[in-house]
This record gives sequence, C-alpha cells and structure tokens, in this order.
Amino acid sequence: MREDLPDGLVNYGGTPVFTEKTVPAKLTRAHDTKPGVWGKLVVIDGALDYVIPGPPEERMRIEGGDFAIIEPEIEHYVTPRGAVSFRVDFYRAAR
Repeated sequence: MREDLPDGLVNYGGTPVFTEKTVPAKLTRAHDTKPGVWGKLVVIDGALDYVIPGPPEERMRIEGGDFAIIEPEIEHYVTPRGAVSFRVDFYRAAR
C-alpha cells in the first residue's frame, strides 16, 4: 500500500464525516474508485480496518489522526472497529 499521494494530484471533493452508525453499506463491501481517482481515507477518531481483498488480502488498521491511500481501480472496503469517525477525500491529476 502507498504511504502518500503521488505528486501532481489536486483535491476535488470528498465525503461527509461518517461514523460507525452512518457509514454507507457500500463502503463496507468491496468497491473501487474510477480510473485516475485517488482517495485519502482519513480517520478522525477511533479506528477502522482498510481492506484490499486481494489475493492476497491486505488489511491495515487505521487509527485516529492517521490515514490510508486508496489507489485508483483497486477493490477495497472498510470495517469500523467500534466508535469511529472518518472521511474520504478524493484527488485526481491537475487539469
């Protein structure tokens, strides 16, 4: 998994802040981003698992104050681990 976004990307939007009670079901099932779209999964408080089903499966525990990079077109999902608040910021190449 990447540790940071590649150079040359710009933020163009994001989700609202979700909690373990408001996370949309589609985020807890395997899904991906469109070609060229990167995500930054930012955990504000609590913890969740960021999972790339693989094979092989990759699982990363993301805790408050940390983030994970979501690469374009890679299937992934999240699993809240108790109380959590998080958001996803979206990036693409500058036009």
